Amino acid sequence: MNIMSYQSIPAILKDNARKYGKRTAISYKQKGVYLSLTYEEFYERVLMLARGLQKYGVLPGDKVAIFSENRLGWAISDFGIQSVGGITVPIYATNTGKQAAYVLNHSEASVVFCSTKGQYEKLYSVKDQIPDVELVVSYERFLGHRSFPVYTQYQLSEVETPLSLEDTQQIEKQIDTITQDDLITIIYTSGTTGVPKGVLLSQRNIMINAEYGARQLGMPLKDETTLSFLPLSHVLERTGGYYSTLMHGNHIAFAEKPAAVMENMVEVRPTSMVSVPRLFEKIYAKVYESVNKMPPWRQKIFYKAVEVGREYVNKKYVSCEPLGLLNIQYKFFDKLVFKKIRDKFGGRLRFFLCGGAPLDKTINEFMWIIGLPVFSGYGLTETSPVVALSGVGMVRFDSVGKAVLETELKLAEDGELLVKGPQVMLGYYKNDEATMESFEDGWFKTGDIATIDEEGFVYIVDRKKELIITAGGKNIAPQPIENELKLDKYISQAIVFGDRKPYLVAIITPNIEQVIDFAREQKISYIDVEELVVNAQVKELYANRIKELNKSYPPYKTIKYFALVLNDFSIEGGELTPTLKLKRKFILDKYRGVVEDLYLSKGEGIIAPQIKN
Repeated sequence: MNIMSYQSIPAILKDNARKYGKRTAISYKQKGVYLSLTYEEFYERVLMLARGLQKYGVLPGDKVAIFSENRLGWAISDFGIQSVGGITVPIYATNTGKQAAYVLNHSEASVVFCSTKGQYEKLYSVKDQIPDVELVVSYERFLGHRSFPVYTQYQLSEVETPLSLEDTQQIEKQIDTITQDDLITIIYTSGTTGVPKGVLLSQRNIMINAEYGARQLGMPLKDETTLSFLPLSHVLERTGGYYSTLMHGNHIAFAEKPAAVMENMVEVRPTSMVSVPRLFEKIYAKVYESVNKMPPWRQKIFYKAVEVGREYVNKKYVSCEPLGLLNIQYKFFDKLVFKKIRDKFGGRLRFFLCGGAPLDKTINEFMWIIGLPVFSGYGLTETSPVVALSGVGMVRFDSVGKAVLETELKLAEDGELLVKGPQVMLGYYKNDEATMESFEDGWFKTGDIATIDEEGFVYIVDRKKELIITAGGKNIAPQPIENELKLDKYISQAIVFGDRKPYLVAIITPNIEQVIDFAREQKISYIDVEELVVNAQVKELYANRIKELNKSYPPYKTIKYFALVLNDFSIEGGELTPTLKLKRKFILDKYRGVVEDLYLSKGEGIIAPQIKN
């Protein structure tokens, strides 16, 4: 279908409800069981909510917030809001009450949907700070506070009252007035570098991005089942997963929660997924963790399979050379080794879309080797999000692909990537100064340092603001070094510091399971993990791993000292954004004493005490 022949996303849903009436649209887990709605049923629920919003007095152009994790209610709310001409304002489910209050006040939302009593309590804790919120609607039934009433989405929708012909006609008349130029959403950036900014995106921004992204992949998107686990508050999941799936008449299933995604993959058996690099890092680590526990003869088979697979995928997808006997060899190892790995993820996955941050080349190549292709892309909230994307016939394992249709890219003098295209935002809400600062002669400034090769492949180096400039004047991108560190089986997460300092240092969170295995092998006795990580042998283990990594770098890029901290970086701990990016300033502030100690140290391999989140 040609998405751009429609005027809006609600108009597409209206048409799809008629074309694909009995086809499954959405699946969601309730009381341990996946339930589903057809396109016909989903559209009916959307119209019922739209009826309720109109009765309450929501008018075209009004902002309505959604404070929830991914679930059926989020989808019904979003399409219901759009269907009355409203503007959806998503709030990350992991946000605090104070963070939610900022978004609600700045966006001027008077109605807010929330998922659970926990989210409602966050709002209640700041009720005096959100005086303009007139209506709170929950997806679950619970008792609210008398001074801060809450209604259910079921009540607002009056689900027990069937839609009349007049109801349907009135809402569909409103849907027909929506144009591609109308605002669909205001998405607030995660605020890693300052106060969150509200990004204004139109129906056209999102629709054309979904359309051109699908074309760039170069494969038919039919009979797809997409498992959605990244927050719908994030534009990558919203455009590349949720909207794209429903606009193409396919099936989207919501994961229970990010922690259950592996289990849900087996239950849902998706054919495609949108993810950020962290999922693939975990898959890579889990596979190699399992391999390390195999008997030597099985390990030998696995490593031979990977060796054959590496040659196969590079010849087939990168250099496009004839495969000959290699094709037969790969099929043998695929059946013997790789299929068993794929079966653990449902057995039907055709591809992943990856964005949010550059994916390490080794991990990306490995995913292709085992038959789980990852199409890497690049974009920002301000670009709806896709700017560049790989696809069939255009794969480089360390690249984020080529520019999508109607998109121009160029590099500024300092290497910053600049963009022009129909997916670029309309501006920042109530912030003309920031809008003007983000453009230069009509080009949007991404804030990312990149290179573009002669074939048009884009390679992201790092965030411009995150480049480290050492005391010696060397410019260093920390992310590639951090990705290398995370490939080590003993390292879970890592962050590198060194701006205006004479050398680099790192804070590392250990892979505790692997450290425990090491202790068992070395017969190290310990009482708890706090004692284990300060053990001299463990300290030496990490020092040796980092020394090995340093061999591949020039002296100015080597890590001189490091610290181990027990707590993994997390959203809850404040070290990660909701899209799992490192919040460098927060981490530096949190561990400032540790980092300062590293620069006062004379020995390698300092172990920091556990710092509670």
